[in-house]
Amino acid sequence: MAKVLIIDDDPDVVEAIEIILQQAGYQTASAGNADDGMAAVERERPDLLVLDVMMEQPDDGIRMAQELRRMKFAEPILMLTSIGKVTGMTFSRDDEMVPVDAFEEKPISPNALVSKVKELLAKEAK
Repeated sequence: MAKVLIIDDDPDVVEAIEIILQQAGYQTASAGNADDGMAAVERERPDLLVLDVMMEQPDDGIRMAQELRRMKFAEPILMLTSIGKVTGMTFSRDDEMVPVDAFEEKPISPNALVSKVKELLAKEAK
């Protein structure tokens, strides 16, 4: 059973994602900010991260993804964000600046979330 670590400062979002993923058969763990998230990555050894962009700082998620990749964290990172709705800007993955495997806008439907997690884990398994 794959373990998914959810890092988001909104406890309602974390709880909703945990419920959805647990019902789909995944183990979950969570953290509410980037510092706790980095510690949780070390402790939990997740198979996939679901990462928010804006937490205590507007770019916490992006900086965290960059740091994880520098540390050779190779597992998939799914970035969930409402930044496009807040700023009107669009973001996409970039190996250097935004080194994540996929972006999805919040709110995301339960089916879309589970599908994306399955897709990213299947790519990782190859």
